[in-house]
Amino acid sequence: MKILILGAGQVGGTLAENLANEANDITVIDSDGARLRELQDRLDIRTVQGKASYPTILRAAGAPDADMVIAVTNSDETNMVACQVSKLLYKTPTTICRVRANAYLAKPELFANKDSDSPGGFPIDVLISPEHLVTKHITRLIEYPGALQVLEFSKGLARLVAIQATKGGPLVGHELSYLRNHMPRIDTRVAAIFRKDRAIMPQGDTVIEDGDEVFFIAATDHIRSVMSELQPLEKPYKRIFICGGGNIGHRLANTLESRYHVKLLERDHDRCVTLSENLRKTVVLEGDAANKDILLEENIENTDVFCAVTNDDEANIMASLLAKRLGARKVLTLINNPDYVDLIQGGEIDVAISPQQTTIGSLLTHVRRGDVVNVYSLRRGAAEAIEAIAHGDHRSSKVVGRRLDEINLPEGTTIGAIVRHNEVLIAHDHLRVQPDDHVILFLVDKSRVRDVEKLFQVGLTFF
Repeated sequence: MKILILGAGQVGGTLAENLANEANDITVIDSDGARLRELQDRLDIRTVQGKASYPTILRAAGAPDADMVIAVTNSDETNMVACQVSKLLYKTPTTICRVRANAYLAKPELFANKDSDSPGGFPIDVLISPEHLVTKHITRLIEYPGALQVLEFSKGLARLVAIQATKGGPLVGHELSYLRNHMPRIDTRVAAIFRKDRAIMPQGDTVIEDGDEVFFIAATDHIRSVMSELQPLEKPYKRIFICGGGNIGHRLANTLESRYHVKLLERDHDRCVTLSENLRKTVVLEGDAANKDILLEENIENTDVFCAVTNDDEANIMASLLAKRLGARKVLTLINNPDYVDLIQGGEIDVAISPQQTTIGSLLTHVRRGDVVNVYSLRRGAAEAIEAIAHGDHRSSKVVGRRLDEINLPEGTTIGAIVRHNEVLIAHDHLRVQPDDHVILFLVDKSRVRDVEKLFQVGLTFF
């Protein structure tokens, strides 16, 4: 597939790395020559220096022959215009656009995509908002206390959860087969275990150890019950403290304030006024989260979750460390620099959230071959979870009509569940794949993505 990526920032660079490793023809456009040279030194890609929305630059990059344009520059306006130029001048089949400003997102009639009734808007096939994706990600972590990651499939019917096994969990120190005996009425599947960053493909006799990072899949109604087997179940959260009143902080407060007691701390006075006018129940505070006295005055020791979501990584880290030291029960920290994520997560900071990895999964959903409806990038891009729809019949498909133990899965790949007619069927060997099944897979080795895609591509049927 020939893909143009507009923007060589964190998202564009990470996306180029992901797609170049999968034998795609990738060209990256950016005005920063040094950044392009750095990418070209590491990756087998082509680069073009210039403004991504200019027709001449897009033509030089190969837009007339491109299958897809993915616009992820730091400018919403550049992204939107570039998609319009690509569609109108070069008839690009698929345009994907990152838009961050709520001033645009609040006006869906601006965009002429498949979900819009506005034929005269910007011709964007897929609109992606990182702030919206990150807000959903944080909200799910708050809904499931103790989870490291919560991924949603089939419109929320099934979820894949990452959780750290700790002493006190009934399953810790036992074989996985013990789980079925202990919870006979709840069906779940452990998709993968990471032990000291080493992937373990789970078997019935695999013993769960303290500190293991366990990925399991289950129907949404059963998630809490399975979590209680891997660590002592935490009490539901009630009090949320948000540091940073930007787009993410505002969205998060707006999402949570009807169910939780929310406080939001923002240093800019004018922004505080705007937030207080737009939020109904959230307590908006003006001040700096690095100020110990403010946190103590607002009873930070009684806070269940402290979320640092400013645009400054260092400010987020320092505020989170201070809040934790002062007694906050759980701290979630937004980190834009991917090099920081591994350094800080799991210590005093409970969960580090990478907007890039959250956004990458959504972008990959539209790049994958076959009928793929969800993609999640896991463990800083090393692993991946995919929801693919099975099509065809036993003659044209490599999966339809076959039992799960008859499917030739790539090494390091497991099928966690199948969603059929709004029913979640946890994967067992005897289960047969039927047409239109939503199959949820976990890949420990992301380099095998192409092999998984081929499984779900329908071949020719001979009549």
